[in-house]
Amino acid sequence: MPERVPAEVKELVLKTVDDAVAAGFSHRWATGVWQIGDDRVHRWRARRHAVGTLEDLAPGAAVHGLMPAEIDAILAIAEQWGPVDASHRKLAHRGSYQGIVWVSPSTFRRVLAAHDLVLPERPPAPRTAKTPWPAWLVWEPKRIWIWDVTHFTRARRCVFAIVDMVSRYWIDTLVSVEETSTQVQVVFDAALVAQGLDELLDDDRLDLDVTDPARPILLAVSDNGPAMTAHDTRAYMALMAIAQHHGRPHTPTDQAWIETFFGHIKTEWPHLADVDDPELLETELARVRIDYNTVRLHEAIGYVTPDDEHHGRGEQIREARRQGLQRARQLRLEHHRRNNTNPTGDTP
Repeated sequence: MPERVPAEVKELVLKTVDDAVAAGFSHRWATGVWQIGDDRVHRWRARRHAVGTLEDLAPGAAVHGLMPAEIDAILAIAEQWGPVDASHRKLAHRGSYQGIVWVSPSTFRRVLAAHDLVLPERPPAPRTAKTPWPAWLVWEPKRIWIWDVTHFTRARRCVFAIVDMVSRYWIDTLVSVEETSTQVQVVFDAALVAQGLDELLDDDRLDLDVTDPARPILLAVSDNGPAMTAHDTRAYMALMAIAQHHGRPHTPTDQAWIETFFGHIKTEWPHLADVDDPELLETELARVRIDYNTVRLHEAIGYVTPDDEHHGRGEQIREARRQGLQRARQLRLEHHRRNNTNPTGDTP
């Protein structure tokens, strides 16, 4: 049975159903013969009793449509508060907040569109220019370090990490209850000694002006966190002949190396997030650092380990693979030509 049928069809259905019921058949069986719902027939009967007709009325205005006073109130709210709220969602709530009109945000927007009203748009925030790399910088291991702090909430500890940007070598880690310039000095002192860069801090270098490009022993890249921009941190970095380079505020891609580093650590070793013992966390991080540096192949440096790249073996390993691929290809060609394993000539 179609969704809409003429009144005469409804009358015929009611008559035949009533006759069937009078003859002893069930009401549901009779409606099933017409392939129509039992409830629908009951509604038709009730409507005929209440209204006196089964004719469908002509469609009219939406019964939930806005009243003229509400439309005027919406336009008044938009005119008064539009420059302040600049959002149809906020303006819809502003109307009820002021006790003037209660409508949904979509209704508010439709009224504005019907009256060709456009809310003012706030200008986008100006883009901050990216700080250029210093001219003296050399792209090689032990010249550019990137560092940051992450948190392991179950253990209630923050973790400082220093990574070599070129080789992706995880240099050092510090687990602490707080993140201040004191922790920065501790982790950098240990990293400088571990990499042998403390030996470069002789009197001749330290006597140079801080603006002299020959003075820095390396560049430390970080975001603008409190520990990174603290006065004591800047003083320490200057004392140790370390130049600082900060990314733009609210732009994590400027320090994507360390952001992805922490992402890989927490994703590939997910058990670290479940450790609630600080001492165990420190032990596990030390173990993971060994695996990260000496076992895990790093895509960004050509699928060698950071330890290989950091100690100069990376290019040799990559070249050995390139030569191995060429030899393997040549051996396959010679094998198939010699054994004629594909007489049809089709490419396997």
